[in-house]
Amino acid sequence: MNIEELREYCLSKKGATEDTPFGPEILVFRLVNKIFALTNLESTDLRVNLKCEPSYAMELREKYDFILPGYHMNKKHWNTILIEKAPQNLIKSLIDHSYAQIYESLSNKEKIYLSN
Repeated sequence: MNIEELREYCLSKKGATEDTPFGPEILVFRLVNKIFALTNLESTDLRVNLKCEPSYAMELREKYDFILPGYHMNKKHWNTILIEKAPQNLIKSLIDHSYAQIYESLSNKEKIYLSN
């Protein structure tokens, strides 16, 4: 998966938006203003930080050497995935999981707004 494929997949999620609030090199993907993915566009190796349920985050880190505690994030809730080493289907699954974590945290009003 390259940066364009990552961007396209993140933006394919219903209600997803992108911005660069931390500077032009950090691309952030949000759902109703809550971050579900971010990546450094200037990194030599493509990585993405994804939100993750804490026990699942630990399980993934133990199982895969390309999944690390979230860089510059709350390590309990975020993982950093080294894209070049990870299978594309796993990356997509982890993006889906991150998006779902954020979706579940939305208010009922926000969920109704997204369903329209």
